[in-house]
Amino acid sequence: MVDTSVELNGIKFQNPVIPASGTFGYGYEFAHWYDINCLGAICIKGTTKEPRFGNDCPRIAEGPSGILNAVGLENPGIHKVLDEELPKLRHIYHQPIIANISGFSKDEYVYCCAKADESPLVDIIEVNISCPNVHNGGMSFGTSPESAGEITKAVKTIVHNKPVYIKLSPNAMDIAAIAKSCEEAGADGISLINTFLAMRIDIKKKKPILANVTGGLSGPAVFPIALRMVWQVYEAVRIPIIGIGGISTADDVIEMMLAGATAVQVGAANLKNPYACKKIIEDLPSAMERYGIKSLKSIIGGGH
Repeated sequence: MVDTSVELNGIKFQNPVIPASGTFGYGYEFAHWYDINCLGAICIKGTTKEPRFGNDCPRIAEGPSGILNAVGLENPGIHKVLDEELPKLRHIYHQPIIANISGFSKDEYVYCCAKADESPLVDIIEVNISCPNVHNGGMSFGTSPESAGEITKAVKTIVHNKPVYIKLSPNAMDIAAIAKSCEEAGADGISLINTFLAMRIDIKKKKPILANVTGGLSGPAVFPIALRMVWQVYEAVRIPIIGIGGISTADDVIEMMLAGATAVQVGAANLKNPYACKKIIEDLPSAMERYGIKSLKSIIGGGH
């Protein structure tokens, strides 16, 4: 008998598999396909203070080994998410819920995180610092250790009840330095990575496929790079890591945990196959037995 459970900041997960923000809606939409209570946790779609309709279409494009999206954080706003969407999910789902918070200013992050902290339906707050800072020329908050640390400190000042995980962008010069800055500012954990800036061109039309021109690349193509970044961050910090990027099999989960992740998020695979997380979870015990692993907790960072 193998043990697939893991623990993040005192919160027990029956397994480390979490659908990533933006790839699983609010969770309950998948409940008519299978019992979503098999999941380790659910990370809901990115939430901002005000409702957002997202970018113009087309906002999805395929790549050779992945998918590009420029959805643009479409969501109904923090109040509707907490008052309507999460109660629908909690009615049928009894495992941890992670609220993904996005923002375009420090004040927006603080406001949304304070609201999420007050909600009894939220277990962990994940702060996406890949958003453009509208007060600083549109540069992402996650591009420098200073700005990443500033947002982390501001959020931790007002969040008193929930662990705060900072979700990092791979589009940065030194991701380990940014993770370290977040840890020093009080982050309880790190989620990485977000998508890579990319684009496709329609050869027949001779114009970009995405209306937004560029989008975020995810899927199997990014797995080796995400793995490298998780490895680097694990060596730089002492707080837990949630590994994200191209995970689509049980073997990928084990590899990511050996690099230093305590849990993982599955993203693009859900868009290709709504049963992706379920299959990974079902395959984990046999994969563990194949590699002689009795407990997943025992392999975290085991590759170092």
